[in-house]
Parts: sequence; C-alpha cells; structure tokens
Amino acid sequence: MSSSREKTNRAVIQFLETLNREGNVIEKANKKVLNTNQEENLPSERLFIINEEFTNKRIAFLKEKNINEPLYLTGKKKFSDLKQLVGNIENYIGMTMVPTGIIGPLRVVGSEAHGDFYVPLATSEGALVASYHRGAKACFAAGGATSICLVEGVQRSPVFKFNNLSELALFLMWTLAHEEELKKITEKTSRYGKLIELGSNVEGNHLILTFEFTTGDAAGQNMVTICTNEICNYIIENNPTKPIHWFIEGNYSGDKKATSLSFTKQRGKKVTAEILLSEKIVNEILKTTPQAMAEYWRSSTIGAIQSGAIGAQGHYANGLAAMFLATGQDVACVAEAAVGITRMEVTPKGDLYACATLPCLIVGTVGGGTSLPSQRECLEIMDCYGLGKARKYAEIAAAVALAGEISIAAALSAGHFSSAHKKLGRKNKTND
Repeated sequence: MSSSREKTNRAVIQFLETLNREGNVIEKANKKVLNTNQEENLPSERLFIINEEFTNKRIAFLKEKNINEPLYLTGKKKFSDLKQLVGNIENYIGMTMVPTGIIGPLRVVGSEAHGDFYVPLATSEGALVASYHRGAKACFAAGGATSICLVEGVQRSPVFKFNNLSELALFLMWTLAHEEELKKITEKTSRYGKLIELGSNVEGNHLILTFEFTTGDAAGQNMVTICTNEICNYIIENNPTKPIHWFIEGNYSGDKKATSLSFTKQRGKKVTAEILLSEKIVNEILKTTPQAMAEYWRSSTIGAIQSGAIGAQGHYANGLAAMFLATGQDVACVAEAAVGITRMEVTPKGDLYACATLPCLIVGTVGGGTSLPSQRECLEIMDCYGLGKARKYAEIAAAVALAGEISIAAALSAGHFSSAHKKLGRKNKTND
C-alpha cells in the first residue's frame, strides 16, 4: 500500500508539471502590475448594497463570464421534487434560507485549480463576504494564490477490547497479515473507496485499528464507515482470536472534532496555499503595511499558543462554513477542517509573504448534499461539480481561507476591524 510520502510526492510532481506547462506562471503572476479596476472584478459601484437592482447586476456580470444563472439560488426556479432529499434529511418540514453572496475573482494557481474563480459564500454574518472579497482582490492583484493538495485520506478507527495483551497481539498479527484481503473487500464494497493504509494503537487491552481510505471525489465519511464495517465483519468471522466486544468508531479518527493527530497528519485533504503581496498591494487594497500585518500575526500566534489552540489561524471557520453551506458539504466537518496554520512574514524587499496550511479538509464534489439544486449551482459557478473535481475544490477552499486570513489580519493590524463590523454587520441603518 502507498505510503503518505509517496502520495505527497505524486501531488508535488503533478504540481511541478502544471507549472512547466504554464511557463512558470507563478513567476509571471508575481510580476503583474497592480490594477484594481480590471474588468474581471465584480461591479465595484456600491458593491455591498443589497437590493434587486444590484443583485441583478451581479448575476448579469457572472453571465458575462459564461457562468450560468443559478435559477434555484435566485428563486426564479422553485424546488418541488422532494424525492431528491432522500438520503439528505429525515422528518422534513421545509428549507432553511441562508443569504448567499459571492467573492472574486480569486486567482488560484494549483495542481488542479488553475484560473480565476467566483466563490459563493452562504452566511448571515455581516462583513464576512466583504472581508473575503477584499482578500480575494488582493490575491488577484498579486497574480494569484498558489494552492496545492498535498495528500488525502479519510480514516475510520474501530476499537476492540480483549481479555489481555496476549490476545490483542494475536488478533493484531493475524489482521496485519491479511491486509491484501481487506483491500479486496474494500474494492468489492465501494466503486471509489480504496484502502491505502492500516494503522494500530494499543492502550492496555484496547486495540484501535485505523483504516485509511481514498474516497474518489466524495467527502467519503459514509463510504469509509460502510467499508470499515465490512472489513471488521470479515476480521471477526475469520480471525481465530475474538475480541470481547468492538465498536465501529473508537473516537480516535478525528471525525467532526479538532484533534492533534489529524493536525500533525491529515484527515481528508491536506492543502497548503501561499501568496506574495507587494507593499503597494498591502497599502492600497488592504490599507495597512506588511510590517503591521506580520507583527499582528506574531502577537496573535502567541495568543493562540497560550489559549491551547490546535494550530494557529485567524478565522478559517468563517470562510469554510460559508463555502460548505453554499456547496452542499457536511458543515459539521468545519470542526476539523478549520484547524491549521497561518504564517506571515516580511520579505527582504519589504513585501508580505503569507501562507495557510489546512490538513483536514473533508470535502467532496459528488454525493451528500452536492446534488441538491442550489448547492449544485454553487459548485457549477466554481466549475467544481461532479467527478474529477474534489481536489480542485480543496485547492480553491484553501485559497479562500488564505484570502480571509489576509483580510482579517489587515483589518486588525490597521485598527479597522471594529469599524468594518459596525458598518456592515449591524441592522440599525436602512440599506440605501
């Protein structure tokens, strides 16, 4: 079975091949001259006004970019086929309406995501879309955020209890010797699931087996649960040593929770994104300085360490939750996805280098809620619906997270954070 190092190397090689095909696009992009009025940008006139006129302007702009109008999202088409909801909901009573905005263009240079993307964000938090849009604007002016999906794998960790360590050892030795059979069971159970790694953790007479799978373009949590159950049934039936009892999940895999284990390895897709922002971009778009942003990052990282946070980042959860809601992801996975590291440094030339690494992106472009009408439309806006698009989606998501980190660090370093929320996040004024 493939090791994590082999999987990472394949991704890096693919990324380098992309750069070669594009004639070192990153180097070219970083020489791009700042122009904040380029025609690719969303209509800037009173950008955050919410009324029918400006909503129609934004939709018309997207259509000019050859993006189909999202008819369900805009309400021009009504959802009525309740059979589509089978497998998504129980005790159904209706739809929750969440406002959806759009940011972009966000330029991404990745191994799968390559180009300018308009990203839908569903949220009821005022100032969120504005903040991410500003970060995207800075990334676009800089020539794009480099984003690469390094490695992927989704785990399920059943736990087995034995009378003593001797029984546990016999059970484990038999299981490890039959990895190939377990791999074949996975292939028979799922069209897309592949068992790539089997790990173990011993605590007294408790044994945790961690089965790691690739899941194609699905987020894959149901897939790995079903495959693991079939594997465990085979082991229990054929292994001469029987446990006292066992459970399909021993609360070790990191499912829907932030864990140090997932942070240091990966759960889902591990993606890293970076950007080099010139001093001019930081001054003119972000209204601050590279030095102030880097100083804020250092101070906030010390605060994160003192608080006992896993990782050190500003607000990954904001952008990821909004993106997940809009595109039919399992929103509860934000608990693990919003773990990572943001870093900001001033270069010798006085520019700002920023990067974000997210090791636990549980995302998919097939299955789950991705085929629901408005969710599918949002994925299609990003050209991320269907097979062969999950790694692309993950690279865009990391770039979105990076854009959000840039914008919030700029606001906090310049003292604009409170005033922005006062202006955009309160309902005490009419929107005229």
